[in-house]
Amino acid sequence: MMTSSLTVSSVNVNGLRAAAKKDPGFVGWLASTEADVVCLQETRAEADQLPAGVIGPEGWHVVLAPASARGRAGVAVYSREEPDGVRVGFGHAEFEESGRYVEVDLGGVTVASLYLPSGEVGTERQLEKERFMEAFLPYLVKRRREVVEQGRELVVCGDWNIAHAEVDLRNWRNNRRKAGFLPEERAWLSRVFDEAGYVDVVRALCPDQEGPYTWWSYRGRAFDNDTGWRIDLQVATPGLAARAVSARVERAVEHGLRWSDHAPVTVRYGAR
Repeated sequence: MMTSSLTVSSVNVNGLRAAAKKDPGFVGWLASTEADVVCLQETRAEADQLPAGVIGPEGWHVVLAPASARGRAGVAVYSREEPDGVRVGFGHAEFEESGRYVEVDLGGVTVASLYLPSGEVGTERQLEKERFMEAFLPYLVKRRREVVEQGRELVVCGDWNIAHAEVDLRNWRNNRRKAGFLPEERAWLSRVFDEAGYVDVVRALCPDQEGPYTWWSYRGRAFDNDTGWRIDLQVATPGLAARAVSARVERAVEHGLRWSDHAPVTVRYGAR
């Protein structure tokens, strides 16, 4: 069981090699973070493509789960403690080597990094997203039952690529027919909360706040105008969610200091 506090951060890096080359960039952020665990999505890199300061930074244990299709997707977990166990994928053949899910056991808590497909209406990408959601929900139900039986907790961090409610994106009226805010996608996410029994940790801590947004397009002045989407979530079992004491989106102070089109979402969970 988790007996001490735990700080977890999650960010879609939009290409780990590119994020690491920027100054300031991922390497500088990692050196300064107070997180105990960092979940990454869209790494788009193999271990042999990353410099030592990224794949083996001092003080961190790194689990990298790249996609079999090089240059696509990819997830990772950085932890200050060595994991007790590691699992890549969620047991579904199509997505087993897709670089979209990895989980690690750290004491009494399992921390997962998820990169749910983004989709695109009217294309195979949307069909892939729908297949992923159909397969992933039963896994979430099963995993919650398993961790509860084991007296453990689970948090699935990552880019869920769905804005759940109107308060989760600035320009919701113009996006009602676009991937990421489709009624069926939002209904699926509701099932994660209502049927599978997980908690959207940031929303639970900030029930009335617009956003806080986690992704802004590089087009136009979306970042400067805070025209964003809240699609990067920490979704936890109720016991762990109840211990969340603070959450913040680490939004860059200005456009030029961004090293991804997403910002880290950091949550501190108190001791039990």
